[in-house]
Amino acid sequence: MARPRKASTKAVDVADSYAVRLMQHLVVPTFVIDPKRRVVIWNRACERLTGLAASEVIGTTKHWQAFYETRRPCLADLVALDRPEQLPEFYSEYAARGHNGLGFSAENWCVMPKLGSQLYLAIDAGPIHDEAGHLIAVVETLRDLTDQKRAETALKELATKDGLTGLSNRRAFDQMLMTEWARAQRTQKPMALLFVDVDHFKLFNDRHGHQSGDECLRAVADVVSRHATRPLDLASRYGGEEFALILPDMDCDPACVIAEEIRRAVMALRIAHGAIGAGDHLTLSVGVASHIPGEADGGPDRLLGAADEALYAAKRLGRNRVICAERVLAEFACHGREPVPGRAARKSA
Repeated sequence: MARPRKASTKAVDVADSYAVRLMQHLVVPTFVIDPKRRVVIWNRACERLTGLAASEVIGTTKHWQAFYETRRPCLADLVALDRPEQLPEFYSEYAARGHNGLGFSAENWCVMPKLGSQLYLAIDAGPIHDEAGHLIAVVETLRDLTDQKRAETALKELATKDGLTGLSNRRAFDQMLMTEWARAQRTQKPMALLFVDVDHFKLFNDRHGHQSGDECLRAVADVVSRHATRPLDLASRYGGEEFALILPDMDCDPACVIAEEIRRAVMALRIAHGAIGAGDHLTLSVGVASHIPGEADGGPDRLLGAADEALYAAKRLGRNRVICAERVLAEFACHGREPVPGRAARKSA
């Protein structure tokens, strides 16, 4: 009875050896870790993808060094530890395909220290169990999606960037405005909006030509963008010679300070204008509004309308100035003028 048992053991050994050799020669970058998260297989395709030789990681838990500069778990580690709850901590895109069963999928940018360049990798990691259901290994496979990700990013930028100035376009502005408005409703914090308009821009184009007009808009856009300093601030070209700046978590006074800095910075450029009635140099008019959305506020139309009204007031009062929506009536009274109905109120997209 011993012979069949030996023959069976030999067949298993041959099968295991064949599986290892097959995995070594797979064109798909693959590595395998044991339950203690030590590398047992690091195939040739994985060596080529990462620049890390198998001899440097076999028998160690240093496989993370192929992908990151500081120690952190790879996807295979999270499978071995059965930690699906940690996926959001380490991956921007992920999926858990079953509790302690089918493994995880994820995508993210990897630093790739050995290569000296970043790669965007699609990663799959799945467990291997014995007949008793005990974990004996985890297999991780990798796909390089860097070119596709960069192309996707470029397409997104084309869809959301203004071609002339490089700022966010109207579509991106509308999306961010709705997002930040909803967040302000939840947090009950103020949200500020600046409308920035180039004074007498048609006269500038008529006098200096459209090429100079384009250069002027790029210069103004650069100034506006330099004042979108926080992660959620958004500088955009609203249309034509008009720009907009979304400033979350900010009330009117600090927003007016930023608006005045923008106005002064453009004046400091000393862009020659010279058209009759326009002055020697290019100037800006800026309307500022801030609001804490209440339950009765359905959308950001009130904020848009207030900033637009303030901009219109700045134009009516002589241009080259900053007007806050909260002080429109006071500004007209200060100048001894009566406010007149403005243009139709803007609406959110």
